[in-house]
Amino acid sequence: MKNNNAPKNLDVLISGASIAGPALAYWLHRHGFNPTLVERAPALRDGGYAVDFRGEAHLSILRRMGVLDDLERARTGMGSMSYVNGAGKPVAEMPADLFAGDLEILRGDLSRILYDATKEHTEYLFGDSIASLTEDPHGVTVTFERAAPRRFDLVIGADGLHSNTRRLAFGPEEQFVKHLGVHCAIFTTANHLGLDHTGHAYRTAGRLVAMYSARHNTEAKAVFYFASPQQDLDRRDVARQQAALAEHFTGNGWQSDRLLHDMRHAPDFYFDSVGQVHMDTWTRGRIALIGDAAYCPSSLSGMGSGLALVGAYVLAGELAAAHGDHRAAFARYEEEMREYARGCQKMGDGVAKLMVPRTRFLAALLDRYYKLIPYLPGKNMAAKIARKTAENITLRDYDVLARR
Repeated sequence: MKNNNAPKNLDVLISGASIAGPALAYWLHRHGFNPTLVERAPALRDGGYAVDFRGEAHLSILRRMGVLDDLERARTGMGSMSYVNGAGKPVAEMPADLFAGDLEILRGDLSRILYDATKEHTEYLFGDSIASLTEDPHGVTVTFERAAPRRFDLVIGADGLHSNTRRLAFGPEEQFVKHLGVHCAIFTTANHLGLDHTGHAYRTAGRLVAMYSARHNTEAKAVFYFASPQQDLDRRDVARQQAALAEHFTGNGWQSDRLLHDMRHAPDFYFDSVGQVHMDTWTRGRIALIGDAAYCPSSLSGMGSGLALVGAYVLAGELAAAHGDHRAAFARYEEEMREYARGCQKMGDGVAKLMVPRTRFLAALLDRYYKLIPYLPGKNMAAKIARKTAENITLRDYDVLARR
């Protein structure tokens, strides 16, 4: 007699080894699938900005994965952050829970912990990328830029805002990515200000430059944001990106020129536009998207990493609950995640204009408002809204559902 509950579609290719990809690989393996992960970079990407997790929905998934203690040991331990004037004097202080949530960790450290939790049971293909996808009723033939072609039952794109998988399976990036009018850059630098688990930010019209301490104050992260229409810059042309950043910030004041000098020697310089991804569907046939590739809320929302983590948990769980039936699982995944993703994206709406107001008047007005925040009755409102948004999902127990 045929066993209708026998698992199928076990061989799954995941594109992207940042957060969503390794998290999905963990849960797929736990549910009996065979994940393979391809990553364009030649090795794990170090550096990057700090990412946050908020509320029990996020922490419970990390706890079930057995990585919460590792993340706690690597957490940034950030306190409040200050806006400063051109002389470096603090003019307003922002509470820690607004930026750091319940658990903040550098993206590179998080990526390493997730890799360590999956490397024994996941095949990693570094330095390679998907070149083409050809689907038929029984699977997907994948060609790679370097490796030989292979067959997989399912393909999942977890490859970020500029997802290659999304482009190949759904269409050009311009159809789905909404530019929020801001570009950003981040890199590691010396903690020459002696920051102690804190950060300083300096804002002028259309620009914001910040530094915050990292890895127990042994180094610092330099962060730049500037208002600009979408710039046609090759994402791999670091020299041109750095030139564009210098054009906007040379002579800007405070630590701008010092950090621009340090930028030239940074080993982990990162530059990108700030955007969101909006799609009517995240699945097509045997191909699905998770994380920023599907529903990026923008790096300004504070929700991206938690949303990616939840998406990986739900997608793998629904595949397990459906015993590998991708049609049923993908439909349930979209049903479970749609409102949650929409809520997280709302957190990013409007933040860009607050981060980098276009006029001196607005910049000065915001500085005055931030100065008053500690004395206002709703001073914790933004942090409470962020927590409520992060917890606005009921997670199913897929270990139980998969056994039915």
